[in-house]
Amino acid sequence: MPQVPQTFDAVAVRTWCGLALEALGRAREEIDAINVYPVADGDTGTNLYLTVESAAAAVEAVFAGHEAAATAEGAGAAGESDVSLADAIRAMAHGALIGARGNSGTILAQLLRGMAQVLAAEGEAAHTDGRGLCLALRNAADSARGAVAHPVEGTVLTVASAAAEAACGAEGDCGTVALAAHEGAGTALAATTGQLAVLRHAGVVDAGGRGLVAVLAALVETFTGEAPRPFAASAAPHEPAEGAVPGTKGVPGRIGTPDVDAGAGGSGAAGPDVPDGHGADATAACGDVAAETGHPAFEVIYLLEAEDAAVERLRDRLDGLGDSLVVVGGDGLWNVHVHVDDAGAAVEAGVEAGRPHRIRITHFGLGDAHTGAGTGRPPRERAQRAVVAVVPGEGLAGLYTEAGATTVLARPGEPPASGELVEAVRRAHAREVVLLPNDADLRHTAAAAAEQARAEGVRVALIPTRSAVQGIAALAVHEPDRRFDEDVVAMTSAAGATRYAEVAVAERQSWTMAGICQAGDVLGLIDGDVAVIGADVTATAETVLDRMLSAGGEMVTLVLGDEAPETIAARLESRVRESYLAVDTVVYRGGRQGALLLIGVE
Repeated sequence: MPQVPQTFDAVAVRTWCGLALEALGRAREEIDAINVYPVADGDTGTNLYLTVESAAAAVEAVFAGHEAAATAEGAGAAGESDVSLADAIRAMAHGALIGARGNSGTILAQLLRGMAQVLAAEGEAAHTDGRGLCLALRNAADSARGAVAHPVEGTVLTVASAAAEAACGAEGDCGTVALAAHEGAGTALAATTGQLAVLRHAGVVDAGGRGLVAVLAALVETFTGEAPRPFAASAAPHEPAEGAVPGTKGVPGRIGTPDVDAGAGGSGAAGPDVPDGHGADATAACGDVAAETGHPAFEVIYLLEAEDAAVERLRDRLDGLGDSLVVVGGDGLWNVHVHVDDAGAAVEAGVEAGRPHRIRITHFGLGDAHTGAGTGRPPRERAQRAVVAVVPGEGLAGLYTEAGATTVLARPGEPPASGELVEAVRRAHAREVVLLPNDADLRHTAAAAAEQARAEGVRVALIPTRSAVQGIAALAVHEPDRRFDEDVVAMTSAAGATRYAEVAVAERQSWTMAGICQAGDVLGLIDGDVAVIGADVTATAETVLDRMLSAGGEMVTLVLGDEAPETIAARLESRVRESYLAVDTVVYRGGRQGALLLIGVE
């Protein structure tokens, strides 16, 4: 058995993050399938996965920073041991906060923040014991309940409270406390079916609670090296509603299923799971219930920089606009989640309270690959081939969509996680997918997403496009009717034959290939390296274009950002016409794409 931590320290936090992410990755589809409350939108598993993925990335960044500092100081591997429990748990909570998705992800972020408040209060202590873990779980449950405007029993809040109560009734080390918390959570999860009519009608347990059980199972495995053993559900069985699966006994996962393993496993493995193939029944059974309740049309989520007093006023304002209100965070940074009919009013309320950003608005009526069953519509037929592309601005997203691609929007400073790319592959709903990351920094993220999609049975080819203009060139030669390999070769060749550049403004002083730049200087980057440093945007763009065309070219693509000078496109088109015969120019508006200008030369 591999060595496992006996106390809760920074390494344990890191291990827990990794195991929780793996557990949610395995259980994601089952959790999505039983998601019927508060809205049957089939995304709870996905939202929890993306939330934990963000938390894990934040923890890894802390360790990487310490290891880099230790290497620079000649301390070798000491960097890992220098990370304190407070550093690691704060990073986990912060990562979850900024990456929280959906109602369940937002509540999970607050659970982690509640743990961090207790564990980080010990200062630079290297670790805590079972008693400290118990107190952390207790505060986590209390703070999560306090973050929800109108707590409802039979949800993840109930499961979290049961986990905390069981943990505080246990005596021993962290492994003992974690196991007690997991068992208490599993028992409470089994009982959720009888606590909410919508769950009883569908014959399922609460999806958010199921996700929390998976996260707690990962915590047990962190301290013991083994997934938790099966447990017997203590809840009494209920009569399944019409549409539930008949002929079985017990409660976990779906009414009538046998006792199952409470571990973090996925389909057919450990955990109070729903058997594969039954999720659509669960969602369908709940369809008329959701229709009768008249749920709001939109889910609105945003990060908010605001003072405590302003947030309290915001809570009151949003509570009057809709339901499922959850506001988590603190110390000036908050994550706001609410279901409303007037999405604009919810965002405006955030503007009045402070500075909202990372605004995400989802229309429940549009649905996705997970919600078709709940609407009574037959699942749409899987396409043979699709293109999935990461794009840096709304304008380019529209262009790619018109060309038939499924897009993932990468806002400035907010690169998508691998889970988002996998979700886009699922939305594309095709047997074969060509993936265009359109950013050199996304190559590892895209590769991880491709591997996961392949594991789900999708044939994926990753074309290493480093800029959106290379993606445009690849998409231009895409022919879904030819053989997959031939199509991939043609698209790869077109992308590789396209040189790319961008014009941007330096944010700080820095050393570059072209010399030292100062904050506010205009930078011209060719194929990823700074080639020109200037003072004027248009003049710098002309210099960059001249350098690119000096080696020849047939087509120039210009993609304008929102803050690009109004006359820059006309100036560059005129320069091409006058100086480079037989070279065509095409101009697109990219929107908020980060760079002032993207240039492609084929």
